[in-house]
Amino acid sequence: MRFDVHYVERTGSTNQDLLGLARHGAPVGTVVQAGFQTAGRGRLGRTWEAPPGGSLLASILLEAEPVPFVSVARASLATRDALGALAGVEAALKWPNDLLMDDRKLAGLLAESDVGSPVVAVGIGCNLSWPPPAALPEDLREIVAALSHATDRVPSPGELLADLLERLDGWLARTPGEVLAAYRAGCATLGATVRVGLSDRILEGVATGITPSGELEVAAAGTTVVVRAGDVVHVRAR
Repeated sequence: MRFDVHYVERTGSTNQDLLGLARHGAPVGTVVQAGFQTAGRGRLGRTWEAPPGGSLLASILLEAEPVPFVSVARASLATRDALGALAGVEAALKWPNDLLMDDRKLAGLLAESDVGSPVVAVGIGCNLSWPPPAALPEDLREIVAALSHATDRVPSPGELLADLLERLDGWLARTPGEVLAAYRAGCATLGATVRVGLSDRILEGVATGITPSGELEVAAAGTTVVVRAGDVVHVRAR
């Protein structure tokens, strides 16, 4: 696939910028990269801001797939592979859309699309050069990581994006079944005790599988619960 990268120094949301371009005919393969993002969003509508210039902040326009999770899985695997090649970091996948380093969030992805649209914007935020953990807000120190916390081999956002896109092209050539199998193999959530915030309760159990449709299977209280969406926390052993 040919990727066409549009860089902006500052924006609200690369996903929203990219969806706007798509409405005006931008083709699959269009990419928006920002130096700073003021209205970035994570899952469940959370807002967040990364230090200016310290992260890869980009969105990639892809063809929508019958199973939306597969688009996120392709981009997650490409991001993991690029981090390994450029920084020597073995990031783990966390269902449904995060990458972890030392059980802390290193990167997050978010797929968004217009209703009925044949394309989807997959946004990627990856923490690269951040202040040391001691300089971060106390509530972030135990849950967020950046490459600079673990290695001197920190690529620039542009370098990481270029390598990621090259690897994504390879993952786009794989079948959904191959992608899901690779995602499962690298997913740290599977086999872990998890706590899932559902709309009406907190579910705690062991993550045992990911369905062909991308849902998480959790064994709890003698039954298997299929989680389609929820805030997942890996419960650390005390």
